[in-house]
Amino acid sequence: MIQKKINIAIIGLGFGAEFIPIYKKHPYANMYAICQRSPEKLNEIGNAFGIEKRYTDYTELLNDSLIDAVHINTPINNHAELSLAALRAGKHVACTVPMATTVEECRQIVETVKETGLSYMMMETVIYSREFLFVKELYEKGELGKIQFLRASHQQDMAGWPGYWEGLPPMHYATHCVGPVLALPKAQAEYVSCFGSGTINENLISKYDSPFAIETCHIKFKNSDLSAEVTRSLFNTARQYRESFDVYGSKKSFEWTLVEHDDSVIHTGESPSKVKIPDYAHLLPPEIQHFTTAGVYDSEENQHLSFIQGSGHGGSHPHLVNEFLNSLVEGRQAYPNAVQSANIVCVGILAHKSAMNGGEIMRLPEFTVSE
Repeated sequence: MIQKKINIAIIGLGFGAEFIPIYKKHPYANMYAICQRSPEKLNEIGNAFGIEKRYTDYTELLNDSLIDAVHINTPINNHAELSLAALRAGKHVACTVPMATTVEECRQIVETVKETGLSYMMMETVIYSREFLFVKELYEKGELGKIQFLRASHQQDMAGWPGYWEGLPPMHYATHCVGPVLALPKAQAEYVSCFGSGTINENLISKYDSPFAIETCHIKFKNSDLSAEVTRSLFNTARQYRESFDVYGSKKSFEWTLVEHDDSVIHTGESPSKVKIPDYAHLLPPEIQHFTTAGVYDSEENQHLSFIQGSGHGGSHPHLVNEFLNSLVEGRQAYPNAVQSANIVCVGILAHKSAMNGGEIMRLPEFTVSE
């Protein structure tokens, strides 16, 4: 359990800059250091937010004994490498999604967390969004009754994003739809079966040898009668940006809005009613409550693309920071911890493998399932 303010370092200052003022305002945190390879970008952000400790070299940052925890917001292909380096340097880790890009990397992170006794949290936005918190509240109050089925989707046009995204297998970046269906019942995936559909442009296929425009996966939950279905697309599929999940209960069901800014729907029996999702800032310390409805920048043209396309990730950013810091102060595991994060991420990795093998059932490895 940590008694003092927690010295936070953020690496990656594109999306990562969104979190700087939240840490600065949080009563448990000291926004201590930032890291970016480009000195120009590093100094621009450092000057804008008044961060004096600045690094262009990640190894030098990890050698700073005053840093307690590292929040990683870099390109997805080095999440595992940077997380492992931080854990081995004695730092707690918060990492944007996904945890890793291979099953083996997930295993290494889980094992390193066990060896070091440090904390790891994958910063999955949807499971701290206002929509998820609303459905979670309904579920915990018993208003949904028994959950019978869950469905989620994440559809997005990634054209124009950095080159490493081009042709990425849809399910390799599936945490935004896998996360909520597992998180609501606090379930773990046991095995998956996935089908691919359609084809993307030939020049995109060659990047990852992945042909599918859409991948749709069924997830069987461990020690449960529940299963879930998730759908993911990245290229050559016409659809407004949508991170969504639907929950079907014996008493009530919740369906995410079909079009951004429309109302979601609650079904009571066969009677539907539209519902406006409330904000959940009241769950946060007063100092950071206002971050549920605004990004860190004043003008829309300077906002990160996740805010423009995804409505600010459903107000999730301060909730993520709060969970990570509270878990360190209270000496407990954050949700999702390393094992839970590995279960979520390996669903997507193995789902794509299943799709490439005609829907073959793929079982989640034992290290992704807690006792």
